[in-house]
Amino acid sequence: MEDCVRTDVVVIGCGIAGGTAALRLADAGVSVTVATRAEEPEECNTYYAQGGIIFRGENDSSTLLKDDILRAGAGLSLPAAVDVLVREGPALVQEILLDRLAVSFDRSASGDLSLTREGSHSLARIVHAADATGKIIEIELLKALSGHPNVRLLSAHTAVDILTPSHHSRNRLAIYESPSCVGVYLLNQNTGKVIRCLAKNTILATGGLGQLYLRTTNSSGARGDGLAMAHRAGARVINCEFVQFHPTTFYKQNAESFLISEAVRGEGAKLVDAEGIAFMEKYDSEWQDLAPRDVVARSIHSEMLVHGVKNVYLDAHSNIAKEHILAHFPTIYQNCLANAVDITRELIPVVPAAHYFCGGIWVDAWGCSSVDHLYAVGEVSCTGLHGANRLASSSLLEGLTWGHRAAQHVQDRLAQQSVVNPETIPPWQHTGLEAPDVALIRQDMSSIKHIMWNYVGLVRTHHRLRRALHDLHYLELEIERFYSRAHLTDELIGLRNAVRAAILVTSAAWQNKVSIGCHYRQD
Repeated sequence: MEDCVRTDVVVIGCGIAGGTAALRLADAGVSVTVATRAEEPEECNTYYAQGGIIFRGENDSSTLLKDDILRAGAGLSLPAAVDVLVREGPALVQEILLDRLAVSFDRSASGDLSLTREGSHSLARIVHAADATGKIIEIELLKALSGHPNVRLLSAHTAVDILTPSHHSRNRLAIYESPSCVGVYLLNQNTGKVIRCLAKNTILATGGLGQLYLRTTNSSGARGDGLAMAHRAGARVINCEFVQFHPTTFYKQNAESFLISEAVRGEGAKLVDAEGIAFMEKYDSEWQDLAPRDVVARSIHSEMLVHGVKNVYLDAHSNIAKEHILAHFPTIYQNCLANAVDITRELIPVVPAAHYFCGGIWVDAWGCSSVDHLYAVGEVSCTGLHGANRLASSSLLEGLTWGHRAAQHVQDRLAQQSVVNPETIPPWQHTGLEAPDVALIRQDMSSIKHIMWNYVGLVRTHHRLRRALHDLHYLELEIERFYSRAHLTDELIGLRNAVRAAILVTSAAWQNKVSIGCHYRQD
């Protein structure tokens, strides 16, 4: 590939948010380059989303949905952002997912869309494809993108840094201009070369940061890459203390953890102790097992501490028929069975795990960041929708809605824009001479995961956060030294971004002394 790629728009990431933005632009005749660090483009958080996406329930209304979002957000959701979602989101599910992509959501015998209810929803309004909703959506999105004449899809290409004239232009007077973005540096993992991808507009859709934690439901690429890059470029980031922990991920010593969808509880499963006794009524008498995720996760954490156990259990078989489990949760059933747990007759061992980042790059109602021509959509962004805690199954809808809106905003302004002159942005300078030590990279990443899990997890204190900041700042200093000396690799780039993202989360948690939503200060 050439040293410099020029395109109207570059999208970093191809989950539902980035994929929707790219597809809408490409359908409008815009030249789009989509880059993903994964060798297989479907490897993203969208692919692993089980539960479903908000649509319309029977006797539902925008007001009901808005009330549910605001309640889950613990009073910190931005009403204007919520209004955008409830007004436009369900219609976009119909227009894009059902009509444009023909996503095969589950239907009843009569042909109607099958609806389920999840935590903090006042009624059943979630459409799904068994327990692999994100997978089905992602497959259809990639099918549309990969065959599109206006899309160039670059897999195994890792974004190194956002290109801004104030940081990268040969004209040093550019530092006095307003912050703006002109593209990205991309590492071709197969060749080791870094290319300039110059674009009129850049859309970050890099997902979340669950991989900063020891236990997570997130894909391997959820390292906080977009957050860290945007922060280095000068973009405003907000609400970084709000990391949502999913209450129920499968737990077995030395086994890989995976998500047990909230939809299982929505269908009647109960959280219980080792004796099979339900406990959520002690913590939330009204919503019980369908309380907001932060409440359920902390309740499980409390039960584990009180009883000195490593996990609690989810009882699905007592209240859900075997045939219903097999029909609606085949992926969960098979994954548990592979770990010697038959969920149609046995309790499922579960623990909380880092699941969703409610903060991120500040964006407006159109996905515009505080840096000109830099957009952020999906989990990497903070629209204000989720406030201090996300409502179940709202993430896919937010990605769909803001992916569409960012594309619309770009399209409306594209004719007046031009790609920066390549002569003003120098090629990447390879300063590192050493081969990166994989053992060091993985040990440092392990250190970040343990620090974040133990000190910046479900329950936070003054002393834990102070220790975390001390350890993370020292690690970042060492990692930056390492980064400056070594050849670039995807793992090294990810490590550098992970420690920066971890510091942003920890600093925000340190500064916020008030427990709210999924940020809980024990002191």
